[in-house]
Amino acid sequence: GQSGLGKSTMVNTLFKSKVSRKATQPGREERIPKTVQLQSVTHVIEEKGVKMKLTVTDTPGFGDQINNENCWDPIIKYINEQYERYLREEILITRKRKIPDTRVHGCVYFVPPTGHWLRPLDLEFMRRLSKIVNVVPVIAKADTLTLEERAEFKQRIQRDLKAHAISVYPQEDFDEDPDDRALNDRIREENPVHRGGGGKGNGKRVLGRKTKWGIIEVENPMHCEFPMLRDLLIRSHLQDLKDITHNVHYESYRVRRLNES
Repeated sequence: GQSGLGKSTMVNTLFKSKVSRKATQPGREERIPKTVQLQSVTHVIEEKGVKMKLTVTDTPGFGDQINNENCWDPIIKYINEQYERYLREEILITRKRKIPDTRVHGCVYFVPPTGHWLRPLDLEFMRRLSKIVNVVPVIAKADTLTLEERAEFKQRIQRDLKAHAISVYPQEDFDEDPDDRALNDRIREENPVHRGGGGKGNGKRVLGRKTKWGIIEVENPMHCEFPMLRDLLIRSHLQDLKDITHNVHYESYRVRRLNES
C-alpha cells in the first residue's frame, strides 16, 4: 500500500513489538526512500518459549508516484526471486535437510479509505499478485469512514473483486474440509477487513487511538476487525498460508521453470 496508510503501525500492533522498519523524518540518511525498493527486516519472536522467525518486507513508495505504470514489477520480481532461490536449493543433488525458506507467504494489501471504489492501481496490483501470492486486502484507517460508508465501501470492493475475477485469500477453490469452508466463508463475507488507527490510548492501558470523541480500541471487535486479521495471519490460518504458498503458488512456479529448462 501507499505511504501514510499505517503499514508499520499495523505490523507493530500485530506482534505487539517494534518489528517493522523505522519510519523517521529528521535525518536524511534515515528517511525512507520514495522508490519501490523492497526492504526486509527479520526478527525472531518468542512467546512463552515458542520461537518464530518473522520477516517483514515493506514497499516504501508504492503508488506514490505521478506515473505508477508497472510499479508492481519490483514486487513480483522479489516474490519470484524467493521461489527461484528455494527451487535452486531443492534441485541440488545433496540438499540441506531444512531448506531456508524466504518465500513470501502472505501479502497484506492496504486499500485507501476513499469510501468509493477500488482504484485501477489497486485492481491491477491484486489481479497480478493474487496469482503468485496469498493477498489479504485491508481497508486502512477505516475509522475515517462512518459505519454506513464503511459497509457500503466493503460491498463495493467485494463487487469489484468479483467483477475482475480477483481471488484473494482465503481462496474458495482450496477449501477441502467442510469446517474450514464454513470458517472461510465467514471471513470471505467480511473481506476486506477494516482496521482503525494505532498508537496507545491515554489513561486506560489499551492499544488504540484517542480522539475527542473517545478511544478507538484496536482489539475491540466493535471498533475494528483487527482481531480477525490477527487471527487469520498468525493463529488460525498461519499453516494454511504456508501450505498454499508451497503447494499452489510455488508449485506453479516450479512447473513453469522446469518446463522452460
